[in-house]
Amino acid sequence: MSENNDTSGVIERRNLMKIGAAVGAAGLLASPRQVWAASGAPVKIGMLDPRTGTYAGNGGDEIRGAKMATDQINGAGGMLGRPLQLVVEDSQGLPGPAISKAQKLVSQDKVDFLIGSVSSAVSEALSQFAQQKKILYVDTGGHADDVTGTKCAWTTFRTCSTTWMLTSGDFGTLFKKFGKKWFFITPDYSFGHALERDYTAQLKQAGGMSVGNALAPLGTSDFSSYLIRARAANPDVLICLSAGDDLVNLLKQAVQFGIDKRMAVAGALQEMEVLEALPKQALLGWWTMEWYWNQPGVPHVAEFVDAYKKQFGGKVPTARVWFGFVSVHAIAMATAKAQSLDTLKVVKALEGLELPPEIALQPGKCYYRAEDHQMIANMFPGHVPPDATYPNLFEVANVVPEAQIAQSPQAAGCHMTYPS
Repeated sequence: MSENNDTSGVIERRNLMKIGAAVGAAGLLASPRQVWAASGAPVKIGMLDPRTGTYAGNGGDEIRGAKMATDQINGAGGMLGRPLQLVVEDSQGLPGPAISKAQKLVSQDKVDFLIGSVSSAVSEALSQFAQQKKILYVDTGGHADDVTGTKCAWTTFRTCSTTWMLTSGDFGTLFKKFGKKWFFITPDYSFGHALERDYTAQLKQAGGMSVGNALAPLGTSDFSSYLIRARAANPDVLICLSAGDDLVNLLKQAVQFGIDKRMAVAGALQEMEVLEALPKQALLGWWTMEWYWNQPGVPHVAEFVDAYKKQFGGKVPTARVWFGFVSVHAIAMATAKAQSLDTLKVVKALEGLELPPEIALQPGKCYYRAEDHQMIANMFPGHVPPDATYPNLFEVANVVPEAQIAQSPQAAGCHMTYPS
């Protein structure tokens, strides 16, 4: 079922002014009264995210972030003077349904752009589809390196980090703090394979070793056989590479098996959606966040958090919210820069686009790298504190600029080609 954007949660003018200066920089901040161009035809962004399945929680938060941005843009005059409409489809977190829904969005709903995805397998499929259709696609949350690496496409941009960035963000801390023998529990698809490959490469280079890698199908609910293997291998660190509901189940069962008493529990990616779903005894481990709501002293973050809490029942925004929020705003800024909805012109406007502080919501420079269309922002490695309670579920140890750890486009294998 498709979902048209509703504007019942439009940010009030005072909140828009606090976090909407970036929209103004894109030429969109105008009267709070919506005055559309004569045609009145909406600009449409089709969003493909899981609303069911293992990654439903992650997808729901990406959708909320995208809706928040859509409301702000419409409250500030729309996109190129026309209303912006977000049309949402449930990808189910699977490539087949995602492509079917993408075909509908393009052929029936006549969307101008595509965004979305949590699963890397879905991101890879949508990237190929977008290239075939010559339509801009912004991968909000599928991390596998090859999306902006060996499979990079001129029509595809990515807002979330790569798996290389995720593993590099906390590898040094894990290796120095806990030891050199690691056992992996890996989701058996592109995201998990990429994480395990990247961690293992860094582990070998540092003189460590993998003592096992258990591949778990997506949607696994019983991790007992994998945990038994991990316990028998007696590693220094159990690296948990699952995500979404799978990671919730894995951590719950790891505690039941007493794994946390025998070895460190850690991984590349941790998310608020997972931590919120865990019982207190399973709140543990060392991980990397891609964005975090508590950034003292960073301009505009507190205002954004307050605005989100008011709109969404007191909940704090997550990294997934930020992915959706940024992706929609970036498209709006690029269309304003290009003064066009033409795919190639908007792509060129997005290349090198730097997010203003009110949209970046983190320190330093955040931009889409021109050579491979990968967002370069920050990593937030840290750990779950022993007294973790919502919303203080994570303690950021340091902020790592992705420019320091990202592979170059050449090293990642991206060779961009454009239509003649």
